[in-house]
Amino acid sequence: MSISERTERIRQEYLNNKPSISCLRAEIWTKSHKETEGEPICIRRAKAFAEACDQLPALIFPDELIVGTAGEFRRTAILTPEFSWMWVDKEMDAFDKRPQDPYVITEEQRKFLREEVWPYWKGNSLEEAFLKRVPGETAKLLVDTGILDNDSKWRQAVGEITPDYQDVLFPKGFGKIREEAKIRREALKADSISNIEKIEFYESVIVTCDGIMRLASRYSDAAKSLAACEKDEGRKEELLAIARICSRVPADPPNTFHEACQFVWFVQLGGIISENPLALNLGRFDQYMYPFYEADVKTGRLDRKKAQELVECLWLKLSEWVWTISSNTANYFAGYNQFQNLTVGGRKRDGSDGTNELSYICLKATESVKTHQPGLSVRIHPDSPDEFLMAVAELVSKGLGFPAIHSDRAGYEMLLQMGYDPEDARDWSNCGCVVPHFRKTGEWTSAVNVNFGAALEYALNQGKSRLSGKPMGLPEKPIEEFAHFEEVKEAFFRQLSNLIEHAVIGTVVAQKIHMEMVPRPFLSACVDGCLEKGADLSKGGANYNIGPVLTGIGLGVVANSLAAIKKLVFEDKITSLGELNLALDKNWEGFEELRKQALGVPKYGNDDDYVDSLAREISDFYFRETRKYKDVFGSSFNTAFMGISNYVPTGKIVGALPCGRRAREPLSEGVSPFAGSDVSTPLAVMRSAAKVNHDLHSGGTLLNLRLNKSLVDTPRGRRNLAAMIQAFFSLGAFHVQFNTVSTEVLRKAQAHPEQYRDLLVRVAGYSTQFVNLSREMQDAIIARTEHGSY
Repeated sequence: MSISERTERIRQEYLNNKPSISCLRAEIWTKSHKETEGEPICIRRAKAFAEACDQLPALIFPDELIVGTAGEFRRTAILTPEFSWMWVDKEMDAFDKRPQDPYVITEEQRKFLREEVWPYWKGNSLEEAFLKRVPGETAKLLVDTGILDNDSKWRQAVGEITPDYQDVLFPKGFGKIREEAKIRREALKADSISNIEKIEFYESVIVTCDGIMRLASRYSDAAKSLAACEKDEGRKEELLAIARICSRVPADPPNTFHEACQFVWFVQLGGIISENPLALNLGRFDQYMYPFYEADVKTGRLDRKKAQELVECLWLKLSEWVWTISSNTANYFAGYNQFQNLTVGGRKRDGSDGTNELSYICLKATESVKTHQPGLSVRIHPDSPDEFLMAVAELVSKGLGFPAIHSDRAGYEMLLQMGYDPEDARDWSNCGCVVPHFRKTGEWTSAVNVNFGAALEYALNQGKSRLSGKPMGLPEKPIEEFAHFEEVKEAFFRQLSNLIEHAVIGTVVAQKIHMEMVPRPFLSACVDGCLEKGADLSKGGANYNIGPVLTGIGLGVVANSLAAIKKLVFEDKITSLGELNLALDKNWEGFEELRKQALGVPKYGNDDDYVDSLAREISDFYFRETRKYKDVFGSSFNTAFMGISNYVPTGKIVGALPCGRRAREPLSEGVSPFAGSDVSTPLAVMRSAAKVNHDLHSGGTLLNLRLNKSLVDTPRGRRNLAAMIQAFFSLGAFHVQFNTVSTEVLRKAQAHPEQYRDLLVRVAGYSTQFVNLSREMQDAIIARTEHGSY
């Protein structure tokens, strides 16, 4: 089934239009807050949201079947000054010139923001509050350093929510959610602090429900107006259908597949307007949407071709909106990516297979439109239909970096480990990157990035940065005084423990400020538990409140480095710690022979226990140390080895490492090998990665592999790929994803980007257009081993 002409026209708009900054949301938000000073903050934010729903333009672009935008542009990037305005003010003069994720902005917009918006928020933003409250020793490691990074938790909204379509949104619609909030509010008396807070929360939900329903009504009116002057009869019918749909949803439960698709987009749009969030996930799309698809097909209202087009239109809407971020954050989340994860396949709550026709439609939509959103994930188990496995392998062969492939069982075990009921654990979907998640959950799934390479550097360099010479870690004795390998390893663990402690401090400070300053009434209405408890998501309203996730970066490269020290210094005695230290200070210049020997030490990713056992030991230690800490709700912190583009900026601040890596080169991401060091086979990489205890790291583990396209070009090759994936998961691993674009094509895309605008690649836990990545990020992807045989 080929892409429709309509979808292709919309796709070209998406590919050829640069994201443009809109000031409208910031203007409306500011004006509303000026008028509501003194009122409870949750109600102020709800009223600002409702004002935006009333005042943002209800634009319907040509060809659209799914409608709604957060500004005046098809690819709108909104601003949220209540979270942060300072980074925007500092960077917006160069928005269109920055190497990663540039935006279009006019001089008039800059002037308006500086004169009309920033003055109100000065001293009142989340960023300013965080910077005032975070302890100095923590800030030294955490604020724009590359050592620790939680920039997206105090310059941006949290996001990281999966709206509950199964039990909340589709059964009720926002009309009934509003009515429930009203009933609960009226049942309370303002005779205690607890009741007052609940009353305020319920009022905020009522206001936001009213807002999103009025926004839909305005789109209904806009569609009617366009239909009245539309001369093309076919398009007129479409506009009248849009008008009917928007007059019903999301106020009422959807009745048709088209209504359900539009409902989903209105929820995404509401989330965007309310907080411009990262990782506002669509959950198990094929499960909650299938009843509408099945019913429409049975009645003749819908056929496979029309359903395919609607899904493709939704994919394009998901890809058009832009998460507006600082240049620092863009280095960690490169490629205009919003991490709207959508999961298909896997078992149902009762344990039976959930694959259905819509699962295949979603795979086909991703292949057809070649958009970077949604982040398509699949769940695989031993009883997954063979047809589904081969469809997954077929999509991998297309070279889009999709889908992310997950072990159904490992995800289930991760959620059990966190305390979920078995049925809920079985019903997991992916959040953001590769985080197993359940829709009734509040969790910071990407709280802090923790630089393992920096921890090792401080252990070997007396607590100092090798590049700046500044003391950044705990004081440590000179490297020459380590008498045996265990001492070196223990020094690394001490430095890593110190970074974990400061990551926790930064997270808890940010959590507390979020509770005080940026409640989330709209998204609270979308998650089960909040209405029952009378509590906002930011205050623990969800059914499950799971501890924040600390993401480890550099597992593979640090395991390689410790192995090099163990072998070259303490076992083979080829060099001394003093000579090795000098080589690292000189970035290996003048020590080429020693570097050659370091590069020859066994490397993680080649199924060699000599180094793989170190990776497992490091990851186990990270889990145990992190789990010692509790967040503001008393939940234990969790660990992850998930990759975004974080392994590139974190590498920039780390000097040379004992494995042979030179200063400032990227580290390793997820549980993937250091780029180019996996010199055996992809099966060997998988066996190494599977030695990590994946079930412990409930924030997700990620393995990236590059395969030569010839491996998956034939049915036999794709069959081998499917078998390899199942074998990998049988070892207890959680996730794998593949790039199958050749180095030759990637180099051509660097030289002629205009010819490769829709070339998708897997960066880490997500795919995006190759030409939208900085040259540095592109080179990091090309540097990965391109495996030519299984």
